[in-house]
Amino acid sequence: MVLGSVSPVLRYHTPRGRFLHVPPAGPCSDWDSDIGVPWWADRRYEVGLLSAKTRWIRVVNTLTLQEQPLQVCSEETLDEILQRYLRYNCHARSYTWKHGGVVLDMSRTLSDNDIPDQDGELEQLRLDPDHYTPAILLYFNDDLTEQ
Repeated sequence: MVLGSVSPVLRYHTPRGRFLHVPPAGPCSDWDSDIGVPWWADRRYEVGLLSAKTRWIRVVNTLTLQEQPLQVCSEETLDEILQRYLRYNCHARSYTWKHGGVVLDMSRTLSDNDIPDQDGELEQLRLDPDHYTPAILLYFNDDLTEQ
């Protein structure tokens, strides 16, 4: 909000013009200020949730040696990560997902599977986090599932 130069009325700075639920720059008798819930607080216009922290992982197919970097939310379970990974490998459900030789619980997050986010520690040590991206290894089960 900007203090008006002509009057002491507070007004919003909208350099690209007015938009929904923003009052006019000056006093206006035909503007109804009873708008109910403003658009920025209306759940109908919500398109997603803000993650507490995102991080990069590498998903490595040990059968084909293909590697796919993915940016994931700290709140995402491995099942949700698998859903996003299906665009790169439609048979990803036919693989066992492991990290450090341990089979991962697909219903849990990376942190819950003991894959800690080390970005803070790497930053403190002044190491580039891009060089220390955790890898999740996919091992083919040969279970003959169809996509």
